[in-house]
Amino acid sequence: QVQLVESGGGSVQAGGSLRLSCAAWRIPVNWRCLGWFRQRSEKEREGVATIDYRGLTLYTDSVKDRFTVSKVAGNNTLYLQMNNLEPEDTAMYYCAARSERFCSPNTLNPGDFNFWGQGTQVTVSS
Repeated sequence: QVQLVESGGGSVQAGGSLRLSCAAWRIPVNWRCLGWFRQRSEKEREGVATIDYRGLTLYTDSVKDRFTVSKVAGNNTLYLQMNNLEPEDTAMYYCAARSERFCSPNTLNPGDFNFWGQGTQVTVSS
């Protein structure tokens, strides 16, 4: 029933920009927290940013002032604008939904999220 599909990944030189999109189908209305996560080879999946139904956002420290998360009404589309990319940003990026009313106000925990997309690869060269 529920589908999350990421797009917009690719290869870019350090200092460049990319915008990731996540198309969502049949997301229940009570799944009010959406997020972006990333995972590098042989490392744990880490949180990048979340946004709740009020539009409140939370970012991991390493992407503050460079990335911006946003969404459109109805939980249909989620975006991640990534500027001034660094080689350390290279990872598989996933969007995810949480089957709760709220996002965590001060933590980014992949374990809080219940449904995931298939991922889109971002590669940043120096």
